Amino acid sequence: MPTSKTVLILGANGRFGRVAWRAFAHAGWSVIAQSRGPLRDPGDARVRHVALDAKQPAAIVDAARGAAIVVNALNPIYTRWEQEALALNETAVTVARDLGATLMLPGNVYNYGREMPPVITDTTPERPSTRKGEIRCRMEARMRAGCARSIVVRAGDFFGGPGSGSWMDQVIAKDIRRGRITYPGPLDRDHAWAYLPDLARAFVLLAQGQERLPGHATVLFSGNTLTGAQLAAAITEAARAVGVIDSSAPTRVRALPWGAIGVARFVNPMLREIWRMRYLWQIPHRIDGAGMERIVGIVPSTPLAEAIRATLAIFPAPGEH
Repeated sequence: MPTSKTVLILGANGRFGRVAWRAFAHAGWSVIAQSRGPLRDPGDARVRHVALDAKQPAAIVDAARGAAIVVNALNPIYTRWEQEALALNETAVTVARDLGATLMLPGNVYNYGREMPPVITDTTPERPSTRKGEIRCRMEARMRAGCARSIVVRAGDFFGGPGSGSWMDQVIAKDIRRGRITYPGPLDRDHAWAYLPDLARAFVLLAQGQERLPGHATVLFSGNTLTGAQLAAAITEAARAVGVIDSSAPTRVRALPWGAIGVARFVNPMLREIWRMRYLWQIPHRIDGAGMERIVGIVPSTPLAEAIRATLAIFPAPGEH
C-alpha cells in the first residue's frame, strides 16, 4: 500500500477539486493539483500546479510521481456528462494504476435509482434507473477492475465551497436576495445534502486511514438530511444573519415549475437532463454514514446554520451572476 503523504487532485479547479486540495494541504499533505488552465486561488506552498489536459494521462503520471492518492474530481458539464464521464474516469483509473496509487471518487445516489429506500445503507442494492446512474455504476466497476485500491465516497447533493453550479446556488437560493426560495420537490420529504468542505475533510481522513479499508471500498457520507421546509427555514435564518436580506424580511417558498420544464426539455438540453433526474426530489432519502464513523471516528460535520451562512456569504451580489 502506498504510504507517502502526496496526493494528486485531478480537476483541481472544479467545485470539489478546489475544496479537496485545500483540505489535503491544510492536513499537511503535499498536493499536486492538475487542471488545464491556471489554478484558481494559488499561493499555497504545499500545492504544486500541473497544467495539463485530462486527456494526457501519461504526462500527468510523469508529473505526479510519488503520489499515493489520486482524487478524481474531474466533472464534465451536466449536458455533456453522459458523453464524457467514462473517458475522464478512464484517465483517472490509468493515472492511479500507473502511479500505484489509491483512487478516490466522490460518488452520489444515482446508483440506487427510483427504488432507493428512505434510508440508504452499506447494503442497499444498486438498481440504477437512469442513464446517469448506469454510467456511475460502470465508473465504479472500472475503478475496482483497473486499480489496485479504490475508495468511493458516496454523498448527497453538494452545497457550499467556492464557485457555482449546485442546486443550492443555481435554483433553490438563487433569488434569496429578493426573498424567494425555489424548491424542486415536496417540502415534507427528506433529501440528502453534502457540505463540500466537510466532504473534502472526510476524504482526507479516509486517505489517512485507508489501511482499515478493504482494497476496494464504498463509504457512505451522511452529510445533512433536510426536508424542503427545514432547508427553507435554514436559508431564511442564514440570509438574515449574513445580511443577504433584512433581519425582519420574510421569504416566500415557491415550487419549481416542473410542468414548464417538462415542455421546455424538448428544446433545452440542460432542462432535459434535469427532468430525467427529477425523481431525486420526489423520493425521500437519507444516507446512513455509520460505517464511515466506525472507520474515521468523528466525521466532519459543520453545524448546519454555519454551513448555510458560509454558503450564502459568497453568493454573488445582484448583477454579478
